[in-house]
Amino acid sequence: MAFAETEREWAERVARHLNAELKRADVTYEELAQRLKDYGFDETKASITNKLSPATPSAHFSSQAWRS
Repeated sequence: MAFAETEREWAERVARHLNAELKRADVTYEELAQRLKDYGFDETKASITNKLSPATPSAHFSSQAWRS
């Protein structure tokens, strides 16, 4: 796999990686939203879908999700 060159390529890779980890851990967006709420973040299934579907997750959201 070649190195990502653009911000969009990095965002797509992060989104794919996060989705793969969620699937591997058998965690749904709904469950992730609840876990994030437990840490004090106001996320919903819809907000997570919006952040990951276009493959444009922010660095802080990705960090929050992995910590959950």
